[in-house]
Amino acid sequence: MNASPLLLQTGDDQEIAPGVHVVPDRRVNLVPNVGIVVGDDAVLVIDTGMGPANGRLSLEAARRLGGDRRLFLTLTHFHPEHGFGAQSFAGEATIVYNRAQAEELAANGREFIAMFSEFGPEVAELLADVEIVQPHETYEGTLTLDLGNRTVELREFGGAHTHGDQVVLLPAEGVLFAGDLVENRFFPIVFGDVANAPAWIETLDRLEELGADIVVPGHGEVGGPELIQSLRDYLVEVRDAVAARIGEGQDVETIAADLGQEIRARYESWDNPEWIDFAIRNFHREATA
Repeated sequence: MNASPLLLQTGDDQEIAPGVHVVPDRRVNLVPNVGIVVGDDAVLVIDTGMGPANGRLSLEAARRLGGDRRLFLTLTHFHPEHGFGAQSFAGEATIVYNRAQAEELAANGREFIAMFSEFGPEVAELLADVEIVQPHETYEGTLTLDLGNRTVELREFGGAHTHGDQVVLLPAEGVLFAGDLVENRFFPIVFGDVANAPAWIETLDRLEELGADIVVPGHGEVGGPELIQSLRDYLVEVRDAVAARIGEGQDVETIAADLGQEIRARYESWDNPEWIDFAIRNFHREATA
């Protein structure tokens, strides 16, 4: 297990603003960017990695950077690679995030453990001892945390990737932890009946209005507002291409086959191209509903 690439490498954390750290994903699939925000009085951890082993690594990094300050944990959404290490924070942290995410976790958490465990033996091992942990506190809309001379805003933006999507904004520092609403050269996961690609475009417009100078995506390198624009451009391109082909009378299978190849060729530096087909079909579903 110690050699697993799915384990966080907490010694490689990056300080992207004073007291604001990211444990980077190293562009490893199923590893998220984990945030650690240190205030004078408290520390906020943003996402845990997948499973209790990664949760322990996130906790150790928070204690290394923040000492014995009060500890908060929040999660950008309920998917296993982002939040299913929360049990390692039991007795150590106050867990807080939006109510929609808590409801989604309660309804679908076990199903996602089973689904992710089929991705391979390393994933199954990381998830083998997962306990579903509910938050101590929930909110609706926006919640402000005072970490001590540092204000952090938790904001819900659900309805694009998951019902319970949440971002974390540091207004004074101009830092946005966007979760999987923003990726850096990873195709967005427009998965299942929950994700809504047209709504995702609108959500990205709202995220851009927050005015962040530093954007931490769910996966991929930290960047600036261009990450939001790049993902939006991709989704708009797929939306418009799907609409044009519907207007020509093409069926969804033809659209997916032909357009998928074209998109892959234009975005050859992006990872996880299997999600292109999901985006095409999602736009088709919404356009023909």
